[in-house]
Amino acid sequence: MNYSPEQLDQIEKFASIYLKISDMAVILDIAPEQLRWDISQKDTEVSRRYYRGKAASKVKLLHQEMLLAQVGSPLAIENTHKNLLDMEDDE
Repeated sequence: MNYSPEQLDQIEKFASIYLKISDMAVILDIAPEQLRWDISQKDTEVSRRYYRGKAASKVKLLHQEMLLAQVGSPLAIENTHKNLLDMEDDE
C-alpha cells in the first residue's frame, strides 16, 4: 500500500508512544492486517518509519534509566546492566 507523507509521519509518531498497530490502523482508516503486513516488510518506508519512531522513544527511556543508575537507583543499575548485556549480545 502507498502511504502519504502525513500518514508516515503519524505512524512514526504513534510508534514513538508505543501505540498498538491495531489502534494506529483504526485512526488511519486502514485494515490492521494490511498495516501489520506493510510494517513487517523491512524494505518499506512505513516499516522504517514505524521502527524509527519506536527506537527514538527507546533511546529516551534508556537515557533516563542511565541517569537514574548514575545516581544509584538499584533497579536502574540492574536494568542498565541487562541493557548492556543485550547490547553486547547484539554485536
